[in-house]
Amino acid sequence: MDSMYELAKQILEQTDGKICKNCLGRKLSKTIEGKNNIERADKVCEELDINLDDVDCVICDNIFDKLNDDLYKKIDDKINQLGVEFDTFLVGSKIPKDIQERDDELSAKFNLTVETLKKEVNRLIGLRLWEIYDKEAEFESQDIVFNIDLVESKVRIQINPLYIEGKYNKLQRGIPQTKWPCTKCKGRGCEECNFTGKQYPESVEELISEHVLKLTKGKEAKFHGAGREDIDVLMLGSGRPFVLEIKEPKIRKLDWESVEADVNEMNEGKTSFHNLHFCFRIRYGEIKQSSPDTYKVYNAIVECDEKYDVSKLDELPKLDEIHQQTPLRVLRRRADKVRVKHVKELSYEIIDDTHFSIRIKTEGGLYIKELISGDEGRSQPNISEILGVKAICEQLDVIEVSEK
Repeated sequence: MDSMYELAKQILEQTDGKICKNCLGRKLSKTIEGKNNIERADKVCEELDINLDDVDCVICDNIFDKLNDDLYKKIDDKINQLGVEFDTFLVGSKIPKDIQERDDELSAKFNLTVETLKKEVNRLIGLRLWEIYDKEAEFESQDIVFNIDLVESKVRIQINPLYIEGKYNKLQRGIPQTKWPCTKCKGRGCEECNFTGKQYPESVEELISEHVLKLTKGKEAKFHGAGREDIDVLMLGSGRPFVLEIKEPKIRKLDWESVEADVNEMNEGKTSFHNLHFCFRIRYGEIKQSSPDTYKVYNAIVECDEKYDVSKLDELPKLDEIHQQTPLRVLRRRADKVRVKHVKELSYEIIDDTHFSIRIKTEGGLYIKELISGDEGRSQPNISEILGVKAICEQLDVIEVSEK
């Protein structure tokens, strides 16, 4: 007898011939050629003149019999029940621990490095779903995950988040970037906030997320911005990059040009969103990263409490390395430490005896208001100190945020 069947004989002897074709073929995947495990097992049955069609498998308890029409009907029913839209998927399964242990023990007995029983189950279900729905199995990033419980014969569908990248302009002061819980009730709702749970009636986040949530039938939205501007600061120019994360979206296919037009019409004069498109999860981490190469450009109007020496303005373009201890105004929500940032460019224009404007390009993360005021000495050097008068930022606009 051909030596390639010796391993098959040993496995059959070890299991007293009580092994199904899936399990036998899987153990022989490195030994006997075949397009699948059933074909490999059939070759063994023909060569050894045995029949494994109705065997009670001592390895898997005939778990592969559960991959039947009833299972795929349950999957289809769950898809229809949720009304979920998807192009890519992944399969996960729950299999009794003792079955997995027996499968591993048999592989260890013969020193086999072959596909595990669980991986074969997932692969076979995935192949069948591909045939039924013409959708692609994707291991790195998928729209949904089918979690199949073969112990209790249940199906659960995990809907993965949808990520939308774009840029926004904020055209009206007084609008925060993200939803701000009421400081009195912490978001629970009280008379102070008119029982909305919010400190401010709207935010950049809500002005886009509420519309997108309706279109995608999502459960929740989370806004990830490339930094943020203060509530009294405009975001002009090319806009600030952001990623909007939609959790558990039922609908994933949207016409983003149409979405953009609708959102901008609803929020005219407040915000403008543009260049909306799908992206991967990694993007929201990337846009939040700050490095010496990232920069922001601002226009600021500076107000001094008394007449300033015009000649001292010439010292401002020389500003370079700035040491900033966490500003007092954000100390309650940020770690108290000294950050070293750099001014890349600065120019100024005189307005009157106590006012002037600056256009400043800085490394990402530098606080402009504190660079101007000095923040009680926590920002060094600073414009107030250079001019010898008390100065504050009367008005601030963000003009440009660099791409990440």
